[in-house]
Formats: sequence, C-alpha cells, structure tokens
Amino acid sequence: MWHSRGVRRVGPAVATAVALSAVVSCSAGTEQGGASHAPGTTAKAAAPTPPPSPTKTYALSTAPRTIPAVRAHEAARGPGWRPAAGSAVVVAKGSEALADEGRLLAQELKTGFRNSGPVKAGDIELSLAPSGGQGGPESYTLTTRDNRVRITGPAEAGVFYGTRTLKQALRSGGSVPEGVIRDRPDRPQRGLNVDIARKHYTAGWIEARLREMADLKLNTLGLHFSDDQGFRIASDSHPEVVSAEHLSKAEVRRIIALAQSLHITVVPEIDSPGHLGAVMKAHPQLQLRNINGVPRQGAVDISKPESARIVDDLLREYSGLFPGAWFHVGADEYQALTVRNPEASYPQLARAAVQKYGPNAGVQDLATGWLNDRAAVVRAAQKQPKAWNDGFFRGGVTSADKNIEVEYWTGKENGAREPQEYLAEGRKVVNLNDEYLYYVLGEPNQFTYPTGRRIYEQWTPLVLRGTTAVPERYSDQILGGRLAIWSDLSRAQTQSQVAAGIHMPLRAVSQKLWAPGQPALSWAEFNALANKLG
Repeated sequence: MWHSRGVRRVGPAVATAVALSAVVSCSAGTEQGGASHAPGTTAKAAAPTPPPSPTKTYALSTAPRTIPAVRAHEAARGPGWRPAAGSAVVVAKGSEALADEGRLLAQELKTGFRNSGPVKAGDIELSLAPSGGQGGPESYTLTTRDNRVRITGPAEAGVFYGTRTLKQALRSGGSVPEGVIRDRPDRPQRGLNVDIARKHYTAGWIEARLREMADLKLNTLGLHFSDDQGFRIASDSHPEVVSAEHLSKAEVRRIIALAQSLHITVVPEIDSPGHLGAVMKAHPQLQLRNINGVPRQGAVDISKPESARIVDDLLREYSGLFPGAWFHVGADEYQALTVRNPEASYPQLARAAVQKYGPNAGVQDLATGWLNDRAAVVRAAQKQPKAWNDGFFRGGVTSADKNIEVEYWTGKENGAREPQEYLAEGRKVVNLNDEYLYYVLGEPNQFTYPTGRRIYEQWTPLVLRGTTAVPERYSDQILGGRLAIWSDLSRAQTQSQVAAGIHMPLRAVSQKLWAPGQPALSWAEFNALANKLG
C-alpha cells in the first residue's frame, strides 16, 4: 500500500510492460543495424534507421483526491479516463442488481446506460464479484485501463462506493487516474444523528442530508424523533402523542426508500424512560413524581405498567415502519437517578424494584430492567437494540443485556463510567463523543459547535470520552461513530444554517471513520478539496 505523497512503485503489470518494451527495442536495433558478421567478412553499409513514430508518454498516476481518501492505489502509466461522447455506464451480465447504481451514475455523469450490454472503449462497467473487493460488502476495486473503468465489489454497497470515488475523482482532477484502487471502510457504522424531536426538519432537508452522506460513503442516519418538546412522526397506535409539526408516514417511507437506494440505514430512536415529555403531555398520569408530588421533567413512572404498555406499542409500531437492522431505545438521563437518594425520593420505584428483583434491588435495577425489557421488544421485531451509555450502570443486582450496543456520548453523568469499563465487559460501542461530535443548537451547557479541523486533526474512533483514546486492543469493539445534531435551542439556527454548520465536521468524520491513521492531506489541503468537490 502506498499513497500519493510518497514515491510510487510501478505495479507488476506495468513493470512487465516496460521490460517487454525494452526487449523489443533492443531486438529491433540489432535487426536493423547491429547484426554480427562472420570473421573475415565485411559488413555492408546499413540503411539508415527511420525515426520512431511519435508516441505519448505518461507519468505514473497518483491516487485521486476524494473525501474520504481511498485506502490504496496502484499506480500505472496512462491517460486515465473521462467521459466522452458515446460513453456509457454498463452493468455486467449477471450483475443486474446494480441497475439502480448504474442509472444514478449515468444520470450524474450525463452518459448513456446499458443493462447487460457489451462494454466498449470509453465505458464504465459495474460488476458484482466475490473477489471484487478486499473483504466485506462495502469494499470495492476500481480499475482504470485502456480507456475503460471497471468497478467490482462483493455486494451492491461496495460497487456504489466505487461510483462515489469515480464521481469525486472527476470533480477534483478532471479524470479518473490510471491504475487500480482497492478500498474499504475502517468502521462498519459511519453516519449522522439528527434530533428531529426538539426541532421539526422537513422531509426535503433530511433527503438532502442523505444525498450528502452518500457521496461521503456514510451509511447510518439516526433519527431521534421523540423527546419532551415534540413527537415528530405520525402514529396509528397513539395519534394523541404526535406534535402538530411532524413527518407523515408517507414522508418517512419516501425518506427510507431514498436511504435504501443510497445504502444508508435509518435508525429510529424512541428515548425512554426519560425524554418522554411529549408522550406524557397526552398521558399526564404517567409522569414521575417524587415523594412530595413534585413532577420530574420528561421522566415516566416506570413502576406503572401502563408506562411500559404505551412505550412498547410505539416501539412495535415503528419497528414495522423502519426496515433497518437497528432500533435505539434511549435509556439516558432518567431523572430519578440524578438525586442523592433515589429510593427515599421515589419510594414507589423502590417498592417496584424490590418486588421484581428482590430485597437488595434499588431504583437503578428497576431502570436496568426497563432497558432490558424495551430491548427485548425491539429484538422480537428482529432489531438490534442500541442505548446511550448513561443507561448502563455498575453494581446492582441486575445488569444490562450484553447484546445491546452502547452509544457512548458522555462521561459527565452521576457515577460516570470510563469507556474501558464497557469495553472490558465485552460490549460493542459506537462513538458519539460529545467533546467532538455534538452539534448542539444554541450552544447551551458549555457546548460549542464542533469544527471539522478539530475532528480531522485530533479525534479518532478510539477517542470515546474527552480527548483521551482507549487502548488499541479494544479497537475491534468500536463499531464506528456519528456526528450528532441536537436541537436544544431549536430557533438558534435555521435548517440551512445547520446544514452549513455541519458541512466540514461531517466530512472530517467521514475521513476518520473510513481510513485509519493520520490523513495524508493537511487540514488546509483537505478544506480546499472539500470546497472543490462542493
């Protein structure tokens, strides 16, 4: 593997071609004017050698400039490829599943499209092949040779990412460089999280973010659509909880269809047992109150069976609406656990904990049981549950299910646990470090808007909390990360301002989740490239 800044080696095929060329030249010279003669004979004057025909010579190619950068590029000599009159995107025979990817690329490049047609000079061929990448469904190989481009991968997602590389190479350099690109992501989960509960975002805005994400090879969009300030997707099971401004189910299905075509999974989140204010506005009898009858903002009383019934109704309903593999069940910031003595402040919760888990159980155990029960509901719907890290506790008589993915965002909660604790338990973790990856509207609670430069230069997937990385031995347990938009002060920015504000942070996250190690480009070069790519 080598990169554009270093000295490039000639690949084996190129070296062979150069060697063969040298042999042919020497042979031709001997035949035309350098033949040997028998001793004692006189050589006749040789006819003058005609000058060679002019030929093009090319420097070794360099890797294309893309975001994220490609992982490996094998240099070659040649003009590269660019679309010309008659160029077409061609889906190889037996790879008809790539027709959507092919049509999209043809539309973007303004070329023709053929499904299972012959491949001619000037064309781009898309093909599914078990050995078409370096491993995994998102890997691909892109070969540019003889005025043709061939993109192969073991699955549709990888071939699609190859088309994104081609598209960016044309924008940044005017052509796709000669040679072979072998590329794959470093982390399987790479994306964006959007709080559409506190602020209503239109379907069109969300669709624009999906298209932006796709070009950056991001594959996960989290939608936090229920919180104290709003419940933003139409409901059939509990229409009474839905806010006036919301997405219809038809709009959500349109968003999901676009996401699927771009190989992005949409992950829904219904946060509980905290952040349920919009639900309790319609069901005030479920709000958690302390021993003095004082209500706690957003917290549902988990000792009441009706609380679980309503939340589970919603989880089942939206598990059917969202076809992706994950469902986020929240579990963060339950206000009953932020007081000095939860059992004394909330005796009803303490009694329910003892009744369910035994005499040594406390409110923490009841909250852990709530998390496990909600995870079981979405797992029954064939979903992988996710939950925020501050919903997992140490000690107690119960523990969170080991198969729930931990979405690590903070180390500021009461009884905060270091990331290594989760990893040492064998848990899988996704990185949403609030030090780098939280874009909080209005910058409340000492949050500041993240910058692409800081993410690009300082953050890695191993930096889960604050600015310190966890040991490398845990790397395989860190599944990836997401930049997170939180709409705490919803009017602080318009939708357009939010899109502009996350422009460079999202590109930096894309780079750091796709390719491990220090990026080859300086921040100034990366920023200039982002501006050129648009």
